[in-house]
Amino acid sequence: MDFFWSVAEPLLAVDGVEKSTMMGYPCLRTDGDFFASVHPDSGDLIVKLPADRVNAVIEADEGSAFAPAGRRFREWVCIAERDRERWAELLEEARTFVSQ
Repeated sequence: MDFFWSVAEPLLAVDGVEKSTMMGYPCLRTDGDFFASVHPDSGDLIVKLPADRVNAVIEADEGSAFAPAGRRFREWVCIAERDRERWAELLEEARTFVSQ
């Protein structure tokens, strides 16, 4: 979880971005809308992206479906690989998506 917060820290300086919780998971919101989270057990990044983008990430084997309790969230994807640059890009992509 520390890795997530270290990557997310610069976003907390952006107007409207704040720490919160979503279904008990630590998360980031922008202007009240959830856009990223971290799985409390695995530390995986969870980001909100357009459904077609989520499918592309999964098909490219770069992420997996976010499906807590077996229910898949079509606009959310989990990223297990710890890559600071990639996570920063995905966090910004997710923030931009929910800000539209």
